[in-house]
Amino acid sequence: MNRGLIIGVIAMATVVVASNILVQFLFGNWLTWGAFTYPFAFLVTDLMNRLYGAKTARKVVLAGFVIGILCSFIGTQIMGEFGPLVTLRIAIGSGTAFLIAQFVDVFVFDRLRNEAWWRAPLASTLIGSSLDTAIFFSIAFSASLTFIEPANDISWAGGILPILGMGPTAPLWVSLGVADWLVKLSLALIALIPFRILARSFTVKGAV
Repeated sequence: MNRGLIIGVIAMATVVVASNILVQFLFGNWLTWGAFTYPFAFLVTDLMNRLYGAKTARKVVLAGFVIGILCSFIGTQIMGEFGPLVTLRIAIGSGTAFLIAQFVDVFVFDRLRNEAWWRAPLASTLIGSSLDTAIFFSIAFSASLTFIEPANDISWAGGILPILGMGPTAPLWVSLGVADWLVKLSLALIALIPFRILARSFTVKGAV
């Protein structure tokens, strides 16, 4: 295993593990602390893609996926006040969203790698983040998918209220998804700074 791949796997593992822990703690009414750490998985993927190529980036994504599945499994074995800390729907939603969104991120970045330095990381992260949010919240909380885990009562997520407390009405899980998505969009812009700095600090494969 080359040095770049090792660094990427360690970085991705750190982000995934931290996010799985922090997602259990609320930040305000619409977010968990995990919403602020998970988006950096896209930064790791994009850096690996820029410095070592799409093949290495995909390997890092797969490592992150395996680690995420292990974290989810551990969570299903830990009982909280209302049942397992991680339900089957959340585990499936998290793993599916991560894998699809990250692979799309790698694909988009690779297609734009010869454009202006900021286009590939920005476009790939925006598209990947949007897919991640839509897939995860739909699988985890949509009433139309209750057949995935009939015994899991997610009726609380279907409560109708104004989006983010001020918009048109929708199920609660939509507000949670919108808040998560807005944070990801904001961090996609902020992450351009460390992306530029870190990418220029390395010379592997002619960084930007």
